Amino acid sequence: MIETLLPASLGWTLLAFLSVLWVFLGWYWGRKAKSLDGYMLAGRNVGLALGTATAVATWITSNTTMLAPQFALQLGVWGMIGYSTAALGLLLFAPMAKRIRKLMPEGFTSAEFVRLRYGRRAWSVFLVISLFYAMTWLVSMAMAGGKLLQALSGIPYAQGMTVILAVCVLYTLMGGLFAVIGTDFIQSWLILIGLVVVAVTVLWHVRVEEVHTELVTRRPLLLAVLMPAAIMAFFNNMLFGLGEVFHSNVWWSRAFAMREGVGARAYVLAAVIWLPVPVVAGFLGLAAPALDINIPSPDMAGPIVAGTLLGQAGSIVVFLLVFCSLASSIDSLLAATADLVTNDVVGGWLKPKADDAQLRRLGTWVVLILGLVTWLICLPNVGTLATVLFFAGPLVGSAIWPILLGLYSRRLDGRDATIAMVAGSLGGLAAYQWIGWYTGAIVGTGVSFLVCTGALWIRPSTFDWSRLAEHRTGRTD
Repeated sequence: MIETLLPASLGWTLLAFLSVLWVFLGWYWGRKAKSLDGYMLAGRNVGLALGTATAVATWITSNTTMLAPQFALQLGVWGMIGYSTAALGLLLFAPMAKRIRKLMPEGFTSAEFVRLRYGRRAWSVFLVISLFYAMTWLVSMAMAGGKLLQALSGIPYAQGMTVILAVCVLYTLMGGLFAVIGTDFIQSWLILIGLVVVAVTVLWHVRVEEVHTELVTRRPLLLAVLMPAAIMAFFNNMLFGLGEVFHSNVWWSRAFAMREGVGARAYVLAAVIWLPVPVVAGFLGLAAPALDINIPSPDMAGPIVAGTLLGQAGSIVVFLLVFCSLASSIDSLLAATADLVTNDVVGGWLKPKADDAQLRRLGTWVVLILGLVTWLICLPNVGTLATVLFFAGPLVGSAIWPILLGLYSRRLDGRDATIAMVAGSLGGLAAYQWIGWYTGAIVGTGVSFLVCTGALWIRPSTFDWSRLAEHRTGRTD
């Protein structure tokens, strides 16, 4: 029996209050989502403040607040710093967002770009990668919600996971990206304020020098700069973060949704704001051995350490912080993945003659189905967050070079882009299985790079950029 930091009654009260609040805010912000453009892309008129806030809130996921402490606890300083390299994804996507908006002023999804740039074979492979990654991210965050509530208040895993997922599905259904961005704006402020409170309070209770001394004495490997697994995890996480951002429709949809000239600035600001977050969260994992706090599961290290040091009031802050980070990411992924399925699978394949009103209605059904599938996968509660999420690392790593070269070079053709994604995915999955989860993205990216560079040298092609400007290209040939 695990001793909880909050009474179950208080946990249920907090959960009910936050659930009602987010559903109301989602309805309020989503009232404008009448058209397909409004539902999918918030009318393509998102400004700098909202654009930055939604990027920050989306990227401060349960994986940031729970995996960063887990990495620090298991892999030491390299793990903590390695997770912060995910800021590079946002930073490097800034110029890409500007390029995307220029090349595809009426675009909807990342898969739409791949289809126009490389053709249907590459498009099919990319859809598999994107949808697989989306499900692993959704599953990892829903799992985190159940684990969090169980660790903090004893609410059973299945019940807590179900409530959080249902709330996000409900308000995303009601307002699409309008609801997502509106709630993200508020959630980003609550997350950042909560992190500051946690960081200040923890440093008040335990000094960095004390943590360092205890680690040197009892867990010296956590401070070792030449720990092989930790070094590999550092680069694997960096490449995984790049692959996540470069390929995912979560970030492409925001590039399309932001006003012209806003995207690049919003992503740079978001990267700067996000960068210290995993360092703060990771310190909680490093502090656990020094504080003799029992951690029943490594992915619970952050909430348990913070809650133990801060007491009941601190546990409430942690509860609020992680709930907001969960909601702000689950809603974003539900909306972006639903757009991908609605625009590309349904509109581009199953019902190419469907009009905007039909696609708008179908989009709500897709959100509901995604939520149901995620819930069914999460019920068994198998694996830690890292093992679930990083299984997609080889796939997203294989898409980095085809996306980059597709945006900035005319010379890579669809056949070679397809080979790069398939070979990178298979090679990375083999490494994941036979070596470790911390190698999958490295191998996947490396194999894809070799295929792409070889193709550019052996059989370069020439692409006509004007093809990307075709209106509503996801549903026509």
